[in-house]
Amino acid sequence: MLRLVSGLVSRRLTPVCVGGARAASHAHDVSPSVDMSKPMYWDRTDVPLPDKRFKDELSAGDKSLKEKEKGSWKHLSNDEKIALYRLSFHQTYAEMHRPSSEWKTVLGGVFIFLGFTGLVVIWQNIYVYPPRPHTFEPEWQQKQLQRMLDMRINPVEGFAAKWDYEKGQWK
Repeated sequence: MLRLVSGLVSRRLTPVCVGGARAASHAHDVSPSVDMSKPMYWDRTDVPLPDKRFKDELSAGDKSLKEKEKGSWKHLSNDEKIALYRLSFHQTYAEMHRPSSEWKTVLGGVFIFLGFTGLVVIWQNIYVYPPRPHTFEPEWQQKQLQRMLDMRINPVEGFAAKWDYEKGQWK
């Protein structure tokens, strides 16, 4: 008998021998989970200051720039100020609000779907649906209306009530 036990550390299903028999391991890797108890970085306009900085590991140049930051900011160039900003944040507000071109992909997908649907409707009209009944033709409907008038169907409120039988025209 084989019993599967979930490993807490490795996140893999590990076979455990019960009764002396051991089966082959068919363990599947599980995607790594994110530890939500640790501070995380995100770019959001409604929360301007994320829990942690964008760059955690600093290079030698970044470390020297951080040391220079502790002094007067008047001695820093604009490029150095921008580099310091990029150490803490990935995007500016303008970059976060920049319009994307995703609408083109969505609109293209909608048009492809509509085109395919149109082709299916045309195919159904040709190969699936029966031919149109002869009762839909205007000549047939005109003869049917004249027949209903001749039979005086519903003379109080219907067609016959709106037809002048003496003049042979609509009232």
